[in-house]
Amino acid sequence: MSGGLTSTTPLKGLRVLEFSHTIMGPSAGLVLADLGAEVVKVEPAPEGDHTRRLPGFAAGFFAAFNRNKRSLALDLKQAEGRAVAHRLAGRADVVLENYGPGTMERLGCGWEQLSAVNPRLVYLALKGYLAGPYEHRPALDEVVQFQAGLAYMTGPPGRPLRAGASIIDILGAVFGVTAVLAALRERDTAGPGGGRGQRISSALFESTVFLMASHMAGIAATGEEPPPMPARRGAWGIYDVFATAGQGGESGELFIGVTSDGQWARFCEEFGLAAMRADERLATNALRAKARAWLIPALAAVLAALPQAEVEARCERCGISWAPVGRPRDLFEDPHLLAGGLLQTAISALGGGEGAMAGLPALPVEFGVGRARPGLTRQPPRMGEHSAEVLEEAGYGAAEIADLAARRIIVTPAA
Repeated sequence: MSGGLTSTTPLKGLRVLEFSHTIMGPSAGLVLADLGAEVVKVEPAPEGDHTRRLPGFAAGFFAAFNRNKRSLALDLKQAEGRAVAHRLAGRADVVLENYGPGTMERLGCGWEQLSAVNPRLVYLALKGYLAGPYEHRPALDEVVQFQAGLAYMTGPPGRPLRAGASIIDILGAVFGVTAVLAALRERDTAGPGGGRGQRISSALFESTVFLMASHMAGIAATGEEPPPMPARRGAWGIYDVFATAGQGGESGELFIGVTSDGQWARFCEEFGLAAMRADERLATNALRAKARAWLIPALAAVLAALPQAEVEARCERCGISWAPVGRPRDLFEDPHLLAGGLLQTAISALGGGEGAMAGLPALPVEFGVGRARPGLTRQPPRMGEHSAEVLEEAGYGAAEIADLAARRIIVTPAA
């Protein structure tokens, strides 16, 4: 932009069709939409995305990953519905999908079918596995965490444990978006007349394996199997969760990491630990790591006598790494996030701005010297909220749209 201004929507004008459900596909669409792409979420008619109806811990999935999108409810099991999808793909830059292996092909909207309509199309297939013996298997975030060793490394010995969030779904989505941007770059810099699109893919299993790279390299370097993280031999003398006296009658907890000799000196000064500072057995990080068996209980006794707020203030003053042991509910009132990291989002599976409002995380990026964050321009949509609008933009007349709605090929709010 001119005048030194930076846009938070650099993908404005990019047209994306999203055929997705649950987390991985919607997350990829969310990243593109937050960055300004025109994302149309194609939901199966007449019931819509089943993610809207998930109960329990998954009840917030739809609201979390579907802002800044429009919704088209379309029956791809009908020939007329497939014709609509092909027409929209003909004017799209990107199609993304995260259905099971072969599903999009059976619905007439796989890579070969849609690229025949639009040779410049970039087609992102988000799957469980990339090419290889497992590629036809379905997969889930939890499945690949166990398969690739992440659950083994996360839980204590003998008790493999999945991570406490859908980190692989989201990581795989981000890798997929990275591939989309690379494929668009290649297409759009191909010289006179432009280039062709391509099928690209990201997968859950390989995304998890990528996280295991440092452990694999460690095995290759040392010949030793790394123990699960709770049982690992620490590289730092102080890298632990400590209890405090809390406040208001409740105990508190916080993590403290002292990772350099300079931090150790400041930590001792702030907490009045002159004897420990002078103890030659604790002079270096390596020595403190060897002394953990008696050092950590001694520090724990000191910290347990202090109120949580005081410990936090002292840690902040001495410039060490620390954090309270938080819960997801704490994030709604986190002062750092309230300074610009939360977007007021309607929390309802119905979409369309209905339901209670809550601050949900913005895309974790900043643009320009002004450090601008991508925002919210559309609440998560109602099923089919934009069906007529999207078809009208694609050249359908009012009578054609009304006929498709009457025959339930599409669903509109009034249908």
